[in-house]
Amino acid sequence: MDRFRGSAPARLDEKGRLKVPNLFRQQIEEAFGPEFFVTSLHGKEVLLYPLAMWRALEEKLAALPAIHRAKNKFLERVNFFGQDASLDGQGRLLVPQILRDTAKLPSDVVVTGNIDHLVVSDRNALASRLASEDFTDEDYDAISKLLT
Repeated sequence: MDRFRGSAPARLDEKGRLKVPNLFRQQIEEAFGPEFFVTSLHGKEVLLYPLAMWRALEEKLAALPAIHRAKNKFLERVNFFGQDASLDGQGRLLVPQILRDTAKLPSDVVVTGNIDHLVVSDRNALASRLASEDFTDEDYDAISKLLT
């Protein structure tokens, strides 16, 4: 299964269309096709899930009880911000209006790989956050435990 890794600068145009960077575009077209679920958990950044990856996640969620609180909270958020989208012939995806209004992303963004989806962030805000938040020994230990 293909995985997304790395990052690339990108631009949001005045109509809210994201030009998917070439770093990811070829991989998307070859492995996943043009269909996406575009969403967010908190409205600060945009999550781009190839529809096949999103459907796999939905199958796992569907197996949980209907009254599972975390499941319902997650679904409420991703469905509030989300909608299906398709890459156009120029490799652009439309970010939903409600998410554009909430995220207030500038035209200069960065797209980062996050294994099964892409994350679109304000480039300057992400750089500032990375500079101000250390990756601590506790973080290393937590990742180590998850991987063993």
